[in-house]
Amino acid sequence: MIKSALNESRRISESPVIKQHAAGGVFLLAVVLLIGSLIYSTLSWMWDDQRLPLSKIVLQGELEYVAAPDIQKVIGRLDHIGTFMSQDINVLQNAVQQVPWVEHASIRKQWPNTIKIFLTEYHAAAIWNGNELINEKGVVFDGDIGRLKGEHVKLYGPEGTSEQVLSVWQEMTPRFKQIGLKITSLVLNDRRAWQIILDNGIRLELGKESLDERIARFFSLYRHLGSDTEKVSYIDLRYDTGAAIGWFPEQELEQENSDDEDR
Repeated sequence: MIKSALNESRRISESPVIKQHAAGGVFLLAVVLLIGSLIYSTLSWMWDDQRLPLSKIVLQGELEYVAAPDIQKVIGRLDHIGTFMSQDINVLQNAVQQVPWVEHASIRKQWPNTIKIFLTEYHAAAIWNGNELINEKGVVFDGDIGRLKGEHVKLYGPEGTSEQVLSVWQEMTPRFKQIGLKITSLVLNDRRAWQIILDNGIRLELGKESLDERIARFFSLYRHLGSDTEKVSYIDLRYDTGAAIGWFPEQELEQENSDDEDR
């Protein structure tokens, strides 16, 4: 009986069906190993620092102040630039966002070696505290003031007041324009008192309170001054009624008139 069982087992192991399944399993294993090897080799090749280096930058967007050398410089300062596969886009984006004038950067990679960068620039509405810029929403940003095109009002204020100062300037500008004047500087000092310097050189001291009423009082006074406005150095409106007027010395006025004639 034992001998019969052994013979039966030998017949099963030598069955063509079993041999076929065994051969199929070996073939499948070989295919899996081959595919795994190909994938590993491909990934190793693609992630090799010597393969697919990012060597080309394409800059896009309506740009007035940011140029390709600015972007190349900031990317060149990174510790390491990876390959098409290994480079982290977020690292590039954080670096480009630090470039002056850049409000937003959108970056993507293009096969096999290109970085495409789409930039949005800030638009300067005013100069802020002498060495920074401010956009139309009151956001303070870094920019080369020396490259700023056109004339811009100078706004000053303590930290965190940029939106407030900009809003007051935007509100006042059309009112002064109605009498032919332009604000060249608007100051909110540390005591939260307001000061305005106009394009004709007159300085207005407005204090902390009743800003609208004091501006209206200035308009009334200015109309009454007529041609004497050119003699005015400053007007102090920090009173419940009336104002104090500071006049240029006569000698200084004569010198200014002489300078005008020389021109």
